[in-house]
Amino acid sequence: MKKLIALSSALALGLTVAACDGPKENAMEDAGEQQAEVVNEQAEAMEDAGTMTDEQADAMTDQAEDKADAMEEAGEAADQTGAPAATATTAN
Repeated sequence: MKKLIALSSALALGLTVAACDGPKENAMEDAGEQQAEVVNEQAEAMEDAGTMTDEQADAMTDQAEDKADAMEEAGEAADQTGAPAATATTAN
């Protein structure tokens, strides 16, 4: 029983360490999330003003979230290869 508990603890620790994000991934993720939040707020304001439909606002937000995910993946790749992470842009 003690061996089972020790093995379970070791596996849990291993998974926790493997799930840690690197510094470039964290930075890119934060930047992407901030940009996506700005786009979401703009889309909601445009929807409230009647200049776009709910579907258009959702599509705009989805596109920004997809871009944020891609930025995070680029940061993760840079952490794994040691290469510098691509810089974030604010253009949509």
